[in-house]
Amino acid sequence: MLPDVRAKAPGRGAWIGVDRAGLEQAIAKGKLRGALARAFKTGELTIPDDLPTLIAAALERNALDRLGLESRGGTILTGSERIEAAARSGKLHALYHAADAAEDGCRKLAQAWRVGSDREGSDVRGLALPVARPILSLALGRENVVHIGVIDRAAAKRLSEALDRWLHFIGPDLNTAPCATAAQGASAPGIAGATVTGRETARGI
Repeated sequence: MLPDVRAKAPGRGAWIGVDRAGLEQAIAKGKLRGALARAFKTGELTIPDDLPTLIAAALERNALDRLGLESRGGTILTGSERIEAAARSGKLHALYHAADAAEDGCRKLAQAWRVGSDREGSDVRGLALPVARPILSLALGRENVVHIGVIDRAAAKRLSEALDRWLHFIGPDLNTAPCATAAQGASAPGIAGATVTGRETARGI
């Protein structure tokens, strides 16, 4: 079995809807093997010991690739001043920060976003990603990326889907950062019955 987070690999596949901790527990207790054996009607399965790590890495790569695509498509801004101006003019649809972003910078941009979207007094704020600025800079092909503002509604939706899948899988314990985080991850079903269902995918070979 190998991760196929984009669901494009040939062969039969099974969808895994638990987070990383749940998957590790399912592997350790033999629940994953049992569910897949029933679903595929075969006991000839090879489950890598590092399957959770492989899925986490694939989901991270998918999310960072999406950021890179949006950067090349001109749907995102970097730089505090540019993001703040877009936020105050009501053009901001999503806001992200590097894990090592300064807390005061995050707060300043969040406040500008609330003002520009007529949501002063609300808890609207950006999401701190579990990667530091060098990784974000490499993904976007830009220098010193600390904050990311999304100025296109469709792009914000595409990014949210990719990031939510990644952050849901790695869980809150690994998604730590100095900036306050917004709860964006959707819930997903766990391992039950004869199938493994959810959003993170591992294809059977």
